[in-house]
Amino acid sequence: MSRPLRSVGGQLSLALLLVVAIALGVVYEAVVPSLESRLVNTRVSQLERAAASLARNLPPSYQQADFVNNASASTNARVVVFRLFSTLPPLPQPLEDSRLAGSSTDVLFDPIVIRALVTERPQHGTVERGDLRYAEAAVYVPDQAVALLLTDSLRNQLSSVHQVQRRLLIAAGAALLIALLLGYGGAWMFARRVRRLERAADRIASGRFDEPVRDTGGGELRRLADTFERMRVRLAQLDDARREFVANASHELRTPLFSLGGFLELLDDEELDEPTRREFLTSMREQVVRLTKLASDLLDLTRLDAGRLTVEREPVDLRALAEELAEEFRPVAQGTEHSLEVPASEPAQPTAFASASARNAPARAQARATAANGAMRKAVAL
Repeated sequence: MSRPLRSVGGQLSLALLLVVAIALGVVYEAVVPSLESRLVNTRVSQLERAAASLARNLPPSYQQADFVNNASASTNARVVVFRLFSTLPPLPQPLEDSRLAGSSTDVLFDPIVIRALVTERPQHGTVERGDLRYAEAAVYVPDQAVALLLTDSLRNQLSSVHQVQRRLLIAAGAALLIALLLGYGGAWMFARRVRRLERAADRIASGRFDEPVRDTGGGELRRLADTFERMRVRLAQLDDARREFVANASHELRTPLFSLGGFLELLDDEELDEPTRREFLTSMREQVVRLTKLASDLLDLTRLDAGRLTVEREPVDLRALAEELAEEFRPVAQGTEHSLEVPASEPAQPTAFASASARNAPARAQARATAANGAMRKAVAL
């Protein structure tokens, strides 16, 4: 059962979605609260300036009714005049209110007015009455011992903020949807390239080196594909070398065994004289020694591959090696009634081979046998 969130595409899509969501959250927190605070502070400042201006022109109490009505119309706010009815506890008493309908009990315990009357200093801020929020500014008029309050609902300002908030949320939802689609598409293409590399790695792990590793894109995956391709070529070379080594090792093991078989057939001959029999036994011992040395050489090659053996070079007499090979095959030649000889030639230049495998390396000196007119000639070719 597939798990989309555990795939590369799912994780990249989720990561992109998370980044976009965080960015939109930061934008929301940076825009909406600051916009709301700016609109509220602007209205409070307007009321504060208007209250200070009206306080300087506040008429006597018998003319204040018309004054507060005109002031309310010019400032687009509710205007109320208070006096301090009691000091302990401080309790304001409304004298005039621009709201003609209803009473003034809703502002009777207004904290802005109480602070203005108690401290005899201008006060401003916001208050909540019921479900609404209000901006207010109060100014104390010392010559009449009253406070002038201007209050206005923040419904319009908060409505604008809520409208911006809704639009921002809608835009954020659309942006998240687009980011999800684009992220999933890009992640799917990226995961497709990763799956191609995964299949290539599985082929290499299973021993299939015939198909090259390619990636048409760029970036880190392209460099990874190039690394896989170099690894594939190197492993293919090592695999070819291994096959060649196995073939050569099989040949090397078969040669002395074939020679021992020839000697054993000759030893079955009852007419064989004693000196020749001893010579054959000596040659057989040499073949056994050769098999032992070959096993040791194979072990040395294993150690060499593991980095636990140091290879040293030494000169090898190729003519002596050819004579040794001819001596090994002489019983076979005698058994098949063929002549075997090493042709005389100019002295060959010694060739340097690894000491661990110099005398048992037919991969470097291959034996060729040809039959002509009933005679077999043995030669060594580099």
